[in-house]
This record gives sequence, C-alpha cells and structure tokens, in this order.
Amino acid sequence: MSAQHLQATPSPKRVLPDSVEHLIGGEWTSSTTVGQSLSPASGEALGTFADGGAAEAEAAIAAARHAFEHTSWARDRVARNRALLELADHLEARRDAFILALAQENGKALPDAALEIDLTIPKLRYAAALAVTDSGRSAEVAPGLYGQTLRQAAGVAGIIVPWNSPVVLLVRSLAPALAAGCTAAVKMPAQTALVNGMFSQLIRDTKSLPPGVVNLFTESGNEGAPVLVESPAVDVISYTGSTAVGRSIARSAAAGLKTISLELGGKTPSIVFDDADLDAVVPTLVKSITVFSGQFCMTGSRILVQRGIADALRERLGKALEAVTVGPGDDPASDMGPMIDVANTTRVDDAVERALEYSTAIVRGGRPDAPELSAGAYYRPVLLEVDDASSDIVQQEVFGPVATFELFDTERDAITLANATEYGLAAGIWTRDVDRPLRVARELDAGTVWTNTWAVVVDQFEEGGFKQSGVGRLNGLRSLEEFMETKTLLHAAPASSAA
Repeated sequence: MSAQHLQATPSPKRVLPDSVEHLIGGEWTSSTTVGQSLSPASGEALGTFADGGAAEAEAAIAAARHAFEHTSWARDRVARNRALLELADHLEARRDAFILALAQENGKALPDAALEIDLTIPKLRYAAALAVTDSGRSAEVAPGLYGQTLRQAAGVAGIIVPWNSPVVLLVRSLAPALAAGCTAAVKMPAQTALVNGMFSQLIRDTKSLPPGVVNLFTESGNEGAPVLVESPAVDVISYTGSTAVGRSIARSAAAGLKTISLELGGKTPSIVFDDADLDAVVPTLVKSITVFSGQFCMTGSRILVQRGIADALRERLGKALEAVTVGPGDDPASDMGPMIDVANTTRVDDAVERALEYSTAIVRGGRPDAPELSAGAYYRPVLLEVDDASSDIVQQEVFGPVATFELFDTERDAITLANATEYGLAAGIWTRDVDRPLRVARELDAGTVWTNTWAVVVDQFEEGGFKQSGVGRLNGLRSLEEFMETKTLLHAAPASSAA
C-alpha cells in the first residue's frame, strides 16, 4: 500500500469523559478496581473506568429484581412506550458526540460510527411502538368456557454486550426487553468503557425510566457475566458474541432451564454470479470486508465467484482493497480505522500467515509500515484465494478485515459451497436474474439473505442465525417474544338459570 493510503491525522476534538462508573439502581457506583481505556489508534490512555465483576453483577441483578417486583414497570405499557421514546430523543440529541466517541475509543471510521448510531435510534422507537401494540387472543372454546392468552414480561433480563458495536448491540437486546416489561442487568465491555458511561448517562437522564429498571456495569474480566447466566434471579439471557462463548452460556443456562437468545459467529458468503453488475458489486464487497475493520458478525468474509467473471472480479476487487485508506477512526480521510487492539491484529495476522501455506494472496495487507501508525492497532485488508472449502481460513471466523476468494461453476455448486461451514448468520446473492435470488435463497442455510446488497438490517424484520450462528431472533415482532412468557387463562362461567 502506498503512502497516500495511510492517514494519521487525529481529530483535536474530544467528547469522551475522563472517568466513568457503573449505573446500578439509578446511582453511580464505583469499584475497588480501576481500569484504563486505551486508544486503538495510538495506544494512549483515554480515561479511567470502574472495573466491575461478580459484586457489581449481583448488585445490578438485585436492583433489577427490585424494580421488576416493586414498580409498575412490568404492567404499564404506556410508561414503557414513553421511556423508550424519551431515550431515543436523548440519543438523537447527542448523535454527533456518540459518533465521535465511537471513532476515538472503538476505532470505527466516522461513517461506520454514524451507521451504528443511526441504526440504534430507530430501534428504540420501534420497540416503543411494540410496547403498546402487543396483544393476546381470546375465544369461547366451549359453551360457557372462555379462554384467553396473556403475554407478560419474563422478569429480569441479563444482557451481555460485545465491544465491536456496543451501542447498537446493547439496544438491540435492551429495547425489546424494556418494551416487553422486563428490567435489565447489563454487562458492558471494558474496551468501550467510556462510551458505556456516556450511554449510562442517557439512561440516568431518561426520567421516564424508574431507577433500577436498567443497570449497567463494565468489566474487563469474566466474573460478572457468569453471575448473570447462573443467577436464579435472572430469567432471560441475551448474548451477542462468539460461538464458543455462546455454547458455554447455553450449557450454564441449561441448569436453570433459562431462556436464552444468542447471536453468535458468522462466515457470510457473498455469491457473485456471472451476470452480476460488477460496478455495484466491487464497492459493496470492499465495504463488507472493511466495515468496523472486519470486526462484525456479518463481515463479508467469503467471496464466492462464478468462474466466468473470476478474472475480472479478482483484479477489480484487489485494486479496490489496495486503495483503502487506513487511519484513525476520527480522521474524516480514513476509510477504515484500527482494530480494537494490537493483540487482535497479531491474532489475525497469525491466522493469515497460516492460511498462506495453502492459499494465494490476491491482497496480502497486514500491519502497515508507516511509522506514524506503528503504535496503533492498524491492519490493512487481506484477500486470499482458496481452493479447499474445508480449510481453516474458510471454516473459522477471523473477525478482522480478511476475506477468501472461492470459485464455483454452477448454481448448485454455489449453494453447496455457501453452506459448507457451521455458520448460518447471513449470505448475499449478486445477479441480474430476477428468479435466481428466491430460488437460491431458499436453499441457503442463513437467517438473512440479501440480493444485490449487503448488511441491510431493518427493525421490522427479524435477525438471527441458523446452525452455530445462534438461537432466537432480535428485531421484528419476534424480538418481544424473547423476553416474554405466555399464560393461558380459562374461565368457566356459571350456567344461567331460567327466570
């Protein structure tokens, strides 16, 4: 990569708080341990945070349990609607600050950070609408016997949030949980502790939310999250993260027969047929590899190409990836920001090095040579051509800006290749044929399938995975069900007597 594609001009504006604490029971709460948030762009300290664990998890659960049992929150849908709308208004008013904060602490390029916040605000408003539109059924099932269903909040929701998109992935679970009438104990990631504190301030500013309905603690270790999963006072677990951790959560939650919702790993295939419009395909595929620096469950990590256009796409995609500008997230000139930390760039590069033993580098990418970027967690995009779909680089989620380039001949070959991993979160189809997308999509083992686009997520339709990409669904009408119980009421009316 040439020097003109490396940027290191950080924004002078700071929006991050210097220090943050947990929000438990409506009050700021400290910890005996204090952590330090580091910039992924420079490695420099950004601020400090109260670093929680088991004690904070227990306190968050207790506060959520008290609010669920001793306030009208669970039964007052109008109040829930009002609170979610107010929270949306607060986030919208601070939209620009959150975008810059994500760029500085999370490393996202500014357009990617804007995407995260602009996905979040309508989720709150959609959930607010769900809060007042949910209904059950009723019927006279036999003469004088009346039945009805009553859907009610499950109780306390334990939410475990990943660092790659902390705002939207918190709200994706929290909004329907609140709409359903649950209260929440939330474990937030230490890598975005200062952004967590900013969101906690929004919760505190939302006067329609009773204290203790939402409780957030941040931890760098793994003491508090298992408490959420194992506590009998927590009724539902909603987790977004790796498949390995998801399996562990499922095992632990099974002991208490606890309801779980898991959105886990992915190896999203983008299937490009011979008749695809490469002018549209190439820039979208580049974004699919580089958005959030590849740290995204729906990263377009597998490019499946029909042989007739393979040479053209290989050349054009390679050049486009080479031209990606890597730099600080808060620099408007950056196309892609740093990864979350240097340890993750090392992990990704080790995976690429192992893959080079059996693949061909179309674009090698890797750590940039520019001295001004040497202290940051920068990693240039990688594209590897692979012949064997069973190889590790195809089968394992890399969670970085790395994609494979795989060839197929027929439509059936494409379907077989796309389904060749244990994951089934999402897939994309690129073609001008109007009939092919529905025909192919029906055969793909994926929770979401796009045609001639990528990563379009809408609040009205469900999102979730097949196979080892998870269980349950968020977004859409189904999202409320993840946080509710259904009760059947049967009433036998006494027979009327003749006058």
